[in-house]
Amino acid sequence: MPAAASQAPQAPQAESGARAAHRAVLVIAATDSSAGAGITRDIETLTELATPARCAVTAVTVQTDAQLRAIHVLPAELVRAQIGAALEGGGVGAIKIGMLGSAATVQAVVDSLPSRESVPIVLDPVLAATSGGELLDRAGTALLLQLLIPRVTLLTPNLPEAAALLAEPEAQTGAARLAQLHALLGRGPSAVLLKGGHVVDRVDTQAVEDLLLMAGGTVLHLQTARIPAQRRGTGCSASSAIAAHLASGRSLPEACAAAQAYVADALRRQAAAELPRPGLA
Repeated sequence: MPAAASQAPQAPQAESGARAAHRAVLVIAATDSSAGAGITRDIETLTELATPARCAVTAVTVQTDAQLRAIHVLPAELVRAQIGAALEGGGVGAIKIGMLGSAATVQAVVDSLPSRESVPIVLDPVLAATSGGELLDRAGTALLLQLLIPRVTLLTPNLPEAAALLAEPEAQTGAARLAQLHALLGRGPSAVLLKGGHVVDRVDTQAVEDLLLMAGGTVLHLQTARIPAQRRGTGCSASSAIAAHLASGRSLPEACAAAQAYVADALRRQAAAELPRPGLA
């Protein structure tokens, strides 16, 4: 592999003026042949938000909306080289991390990242496919907890992912969700966004509530209407949208709220597209 692959990661160079509003997001994630999730969904989101994308592919997956059929994890040195090349020219305003696939890849990413003080880092802890199937093994999850999560600005688990990371049952009450939120913050990220789309025990089933907790802060409750639509890759979209807004200079609470609104709008558009048209029963 090229010698540059093992060089220390360089922080993107500072930019000002109009260019700062269009700083790129580096996406570190896997492909999805169905385009329902993964790096395809990430780039779609960034494009809709007028944010340039750079990418480092971690794995190639064979998926449909219903089934995960195969995974080929790329060599860790290749992942390391991609990240180094993407950061080399500067202009990266945020980093979004999705599926990693193996402990070796987790280590390569950890070795390649700039500090979160210089570039915001958003980690969507992809552990399993929506259609079923493991996307990160036990050794990879252990290394994620030990080395990567303490390096990131924001961790964005849904309820099943939060439970898996903590080796606990999935939270069924508001108190349990708050306890897991605080426990995850104790693992070292600067902030945790616990997404509430999987909550089914609410009295108000018409709303979705995400919980944002930053170090030393109070819990922020971000609410939006629950949209009656099914869409794979909402976690990818949400984390990429957050990264896009952080790259444009928004604060973390603003970025999370804007991303929640973006995902809700995408679901709303999908629900409208799925409605039967008059005369086409």
